[in-house]
Amino acid sequence: MNPGDMRGKLVRDRIPEIIRADGGDPVTYVASPAEYRSRLRDKLGEEVVEFLEADEDSALEELADVLEVVRALAVELGSDAERLERIRAAKARERGGFAERIVWTGNR
Repeated sequence: MNPGDMRGKLVRDRIPEIIRADGGDPVTYVASPAEYRSRLRDKLGEEVVEFLEADEDSALEELADVLEVVRALAVELGSDAERLERIRAAKARERGGFAERIVWTGNR
């Protein structure tokens, strides 16, 4: 696989090592910054779908995968998980969270 080839998928850093340990011979390359950002966005969608389709036993594992991609995207956007958390907390203070389970159906 070469950088111009859009097949394949972004995988966690240790996946090639794990494949080798299982006797496989993975074919990989390092994505360019632009491809990496695009593939992270694709990966976020993929992980969200996996979370939405998960049963209760695996939902937290899938949600952790979503969080891992979100953290990588924060870094790719020039920030980090801590700054992202500060932004989240500020929004929660200003607009609230979702703990009260409020559903808006419009205005009168």
